[in-house]
Parts: sequence; C-alpha cells; structure tokens
Amino acid sequence: MAAAGAVITGVFWMPSSTPADVSHHAGLAGDVTLPPWGFGAHEMGSRAAVNRLPAVMPEFFRDARHQLAWLNPEPDRWRDRNANEMDQAWTYDHYADLENVPTGAMDAPDRFIFLRLLYEAGVARPERDAGFVYYRILELHERLTTSWRAWRAAEPNDEQRVWLEQRIVQDAGLLGHYVMDASQPHHTTIHFNGWDAETPNPEDYTTDRDFHSRFERFFVDAHIDEVTVHQATRAIPNTIIELDALRRAVRAHIDASHARVAELYRLDRDVGFAPDAPAHPDAVAFTVERIASGSSMLATLWWSAWVASGV
Repeated sequence: MAAAGAVITGVFWMPSSTPADVSHHAGLAGDVTLPPWGFGAHEMGSRAAVNRLPAVMPEFFRDARHQLAWLNPEPDRWRDRNANEMDQAWTYDHYADLENVPTGAMDAPDRFIFLRLLYEAGVARPERDAGFVYYRILELHERLTTSWRAWRAAEPNDEQRVWLEQRIVQDAGLLGHYVMDASQPHHTTIHFNGWDAETPNPEDYTTDRDFHSRFERFFVDAHIDEVTVHQATRAIPNTIIELDALRRAVRAHIDASHARVAELYRLDRDVGFAPDAPAHPDAVAFTVERIASGSSMLATLWWSAWVASGV
C-alpha cells in the first residue's frame, strides 16, 4: 500500500514523514510500495470484468476497457500526505476492519449513520478503525446507476449524452478500485500487514510488516498472469437490482474475503509468497481466486447498474 506521508515520484510511492494519527492501512514509515493490490492486479481484474460483460452492454462502455483498467488504481494516485484535505477525504474508503465493527452496525443505511453508531459503541477512531469500503462501493454503484438512467433518457445525438458517457466510465472505473480492494483479505481485517501484535497468535503467523506488499504487489507481479485471471473470472451469476439484494451481495463479497484471512496467513507460513522463488501452486491458486473474485463481483455490479437504470 502507499506509505503514510507519501508523495508520488514517477510510478513509486516514496515515504516522507509519517503523521502520528493516520490510518494503519495507509502504510508504515519506510515502506516503498505501490498501492493496494498493486496496479497490476487492479488492471487485470478490471479487464477480466469487461470481458465478462454481456454483448448487449452499450458498446462505448465495452470499448473503454483500457480506460476502465487505467482508472481502477486511480484512488491510490490520490494518496498524498502533502494534500491533507484530499488525502483524509479518501484514506479510509479502501478497507473494512471487520473485527472492530460492532454487530449490526453495517445495517446502517449510509456511512454517516454507520459512523454515528461506531461512536456510540465507543470505537475510538471509527473512520480509521472500521473503514468505509462497504459504503464506498454502494455509493459509487448508486451514482453509476443514476448516470446510466440519465444516459438512457438523453437523445442519441445530444451532447450531454457524450458527457454522461464520460461520467459513467469514470465512476465505473473508480467503483472497480474498491471492489478489487475488498477482494484482498488484508483489506478486511486488523491483520492488514502482518498479524496484529495486540491479539493472540497461536498458529505463529507472520508479523512481518512487508507481508502486505510482498503478497499483493511483488508476488502478483512475479507469478500471476492476466490470462489465468480471465479464465478464473466467472460469468455474471445474476442481476442485482433491488437495494437490499445489492447490500447483501456487497456484504457477502467483503465477508468472503475476510473468511480467507487465516488461509492467507497459513499459506504464507507454510509455502510462502516469495516473488523471487518458484511459486507454490496453492499460493498461486489462492491469489488468482481472490483477484478473479473481485473481477467477477465488478462485472456483476457494472451490469446490474446498467440493468437497474432501465427499471
């Protein structure tokens, strides 16, 4: 992930000073890493999602596959501690530390009621300690659906329809970022970068503070290819139109990733995610499944936004 206090230098995120009160998912002083999932996995997942869209999806959207892939890492390009107002606005949208979320809090209809419930439950810094990825996905999906609805209503030769197409691609690309983040188990847990030292560790999982980047960037770049991700990405299983069904699907996506946290750590302990050594098949299979899970969910949400806009 991007280091706290990071500024962009070329394609790398170079650490500067680390403020005392930052999201623990923002990285650690001394890290020199690319953002979550690395750009490679974000882009592979996005292109695989476009490839799974039905042919009746509007052509301009399917033709934007390279732009959608480029946009997928975009929220990580906003990480800049020298632009504090921007950085604080988006820092906590990339994850959900489910261990810190009180039972029932994610039933809140929006992020502000969710935040109020966390404060009422006594969570010290709820925006940092809980995270908003669930709500960020819902927000962008609804915005995408609204833009699709306006696009349908516009006349084919209306200049505003072209502008709406630009808005749709932008929001769809950003939506993809958070859906892919949520498929990475590190983004659903307090054990985001090595096992949390304040909790029991009876299975001797790594506390290595390089684990996050070693798995999601270096291992992926060394051992995972786009063809394999595409083959593992499922066809869209269903169309989600009702809001309650959308909420359940997004929660299920995050919960499924969280359920793999122990497996991720067990694989690291037993077979490793070393980028500079032959990859164990189990480590490759796990990583491909997680990226493809994000890709499958993204295709489902893109398609569902389009369908829901016509209802």
